[in-house]
Amino acid sequence: MIYQYRFKIYFFLVLFFITSLLLIKAEYSLSISYKEALNLFVNHSILSIITNISTYFFGHNDLALRVPFILLYALSSFMMFKITKNYFKYEKDRFINVLIFMTLPGVLSAALLVNTAIIVMLFTLFYIYYYQKYQKHLYFILPFLLFLDNSFAILFLGLLFFSLKTKDRLLLYLSSSLFFLSLYIYGFSTDGRPRGFLIDTVGIYSAIFSPVLFLYFLYAIYKKAFSKEINLVWYISFTALILSIVISFRQRVYIEDFAPFVVIALPLMLKMFLNAYRVRLKEFRKTYNIFAILTIVMLFINVFLTFINKPLYYFLPEPKKHFVYQYHFIKEVASELKVKNINNILTDDKELALRLRFYEIEEGENYFLSTKEFYNYDEKIVINYSGKDLFFVYIKKLKWEKHLFYLNLY
Repeated sequence: MIYQYRFKIYFFLVLFFITSLLLIKAEYSLSISYKEALNLFVNHSILSIITNISTYFFGHNDLALRVPFILLYALSSFMMFKITKNYFKYEKDRFINVLIFMTLPGVLSAALLVNTAIIVMLFTLFYIYYYQKYQKHLYFILPFLLFLDNSFAILFLGLLFFSLKTKDRLLLYLSSSLFFLSLYIYGFSTDGRPRGFLIDTVGIYSAIFSPVLFLYFLYAIYKKAFSKEINLVWYISFTALILSIVISFRQRVYIEDFAPFVVIALPLMLKMFLNAYRVRLKEFRKTYNIFAILTIVMLFINVFLTFINKPLYYFLPEPKKHFVYQYHFIKEVASELKVKNINNILTDDKELALRLRFYEIEEGENYFLSTKEFYNYDEKIVINYSGKDLFFVYIKKLKWEKHLFYLNLY
């Protein structure tokens, strides 16, 4: 009995393991970024609602900030596992697919950071699962998605193209109306001088998938276009991919709006690869074996760097070039300030002040903080990773009027 369901058991064990690692990473390794602080304290969006509810019940700490998105990651992984039942004959293939999905760099990043990508991905996967199981569209949920996030305009466009194939008039009218309504509500920016960002877009997609996997993904999506078995997943993923590439010829693309719709086509890619692999004799599988090994190695490296990346600072001449720079240091700065019994500060850096506010360092007039060195500072906080001094905060105890202090600061 257990042997029959062993791959389901493997899935839940791996999911539990990765989720545990994400929780540990969230608690001990990350600090709130300025963008995340804006979502928590300033903006009014679905992210603001989720983060404020979580921190209200569990306190202002990094685990409370990120645990809702880690849970959404677990649910998305479960939905992906459910969807794969329609793609693969063998349970082993389903497990391989969801394992790749759970370890994609872009998916892991979406689980750790305060962003809408993991929310969009979950609702899209649920919509696809419902359609595959009942062969019916969840029409009533589409208007709700319109107000949930602006990136669902891509889903509406994909459904529009799919309705042309299936000749579903209700879906055609609804998806087209919601698509244009989304553009009207949220707008579409074409400001600035036209510039090409195609290389940047391809580079980010390569980071989301891993380079080798993304190359095969492009091949699979292209080849599937000439197949008779083009399904809803292909239409959504292809629409998001092509639209992001076309826009990138003119301006920078916010990949987090497109990526959730692109990665859902992973089962299409893996099914094509496994079919091509199994129809060949062992002596003709060398190329596929090399590809599989390269993919596993790249995913392992990416997963390793997702969880253990602070040592990279040691090799970087400029700390700001680290890909997680904006999510480091502030937690440690807040801890050092509390050790010095400094709970309120005055600073000329609005981003620093908002991020420290999350760790209960409020605005006040007793101490002045700056990340820029000035000649008469009293104390200095140095944050050190891997034996290298990386982040500096200079402190001055205020003993005169605030406006006079500013006049004599630099």
